[in-house]
Amino acid sequence: MVADHGDVLVPVGDSETLRRTVAYAVEQAYESAAETGESVTIHFVYPARWRIFETDRDDITIANELLNRVVVWAEEDLDELVGEDAPKPVNVESATVGTSEYVFSPGDFADVISRYADANGVERIVVDPSFRPGGSVPILRSFEEELAQRGFDVFEAPVTRQTRRRLPFTDIGLPEFFLVYAVSFLFYLALGGWHVTDLYEVVTGAATAGVVTLTLSRVALKSELPDLRLIGMSLVRLAAYTPILLWEIAKANVALAYVVLHPRLPIDPRIVEFDAAVWGDMPVTTLANSITLTPGTLTIDVSRQHFLVHALIPEAEDDLLEGTLERLVRFVFYGRDSASIASPRERLDDGEEEN
Repeated sequence: MVADHGDVLVPVGDSETLRRTVAYAVEQAYESAAETGESVTIHFVYPARWRIFETDRDDITIANELLNRVVVWAEEDLDELVGEDAPKPVNVESATVGTSEYVFSPGDFADVISRYADANGVERIVVDPSFRPGGSVPILRSFEEELAQRGFDVFEAPVTRQTRRRLPFTDIGLPEFFLVYAVSFLFYLALGGWHVTDLYEVVTGAATAGVVTLTLSRVALKSELPDLRLIGMSLVRLAAYTPILLWEIAKANVALAYVVLHPRLPIDPRIVEFDAAVWGDMPVTTLANSITLTPGTLTIDVSRQHFLVHALIPEAEDDLLEGTLERLVRFVFYGRDSASIASPRERLDDGEEEN
């Protein structure tokens, strides 16, 4: 249940439980206003990600339509609670935030939401349980946890959502189980060179795949069944990325060989820090490994999207901040539109100008 009084903020994103979350927030705000005799304002806030993709007018239109729809829902619920002609003890506001920022992770979304909340004196936040801005992966704190870390009273709306049937001893459903099992079994056969000489190999392969699926299913698949079409497109783009990465490695080898063979040995090691415009386990890991594979640079640490890289020469730092590898990794996992995001150096310059 929402705390006793005060204005309420509801982050908005299209989801199956958004309508019921709005109804819950309105009901709680109305009860709070009735108990205290003071008006309450509900802020419906849409966190945008327009700056990390090439802005599409349709995205802005969809966001505005969603906010307008939410406001209409809230006013309908208020009319049912107090009557159409009665004075409303609850005010409804709506806004879009994050339009000029690079937001990737749940922490980034929490930052833009918290700034709006602080500016409007809001301390209570009601979260739609189906709303997952920035994804939901084990290495990251959830959106709700990020908001709570910033000192807000966070409440998940107690609305039901469609539940998936989960198999015993696993955290995944039947389709996900068969997918992990099939991949494990095929990997077992691949290790044997695809040579199946007797039934024993098939049985041991099936048993091994079963054990792997039961023990590693939560790691292999963290959420719903992945979109095979997107996976296929990512694999195609990864195939195109591989020779480019090899070319970058070759160029870095030549540059490093020149430095090592130079009589003055002009090595100038340094630590480079930047926030990469990639998000999710696989893209972050791919970028970190790509940087390490490139001679002259070594990924020391990664925290969310924050990279700490050792660069042996100034040219290696320049290459990092120009963002060639970062842009290519985005292309692999998110498609062509995301490749146009500003480079790390441009984002750092933007941040310095804003400060």
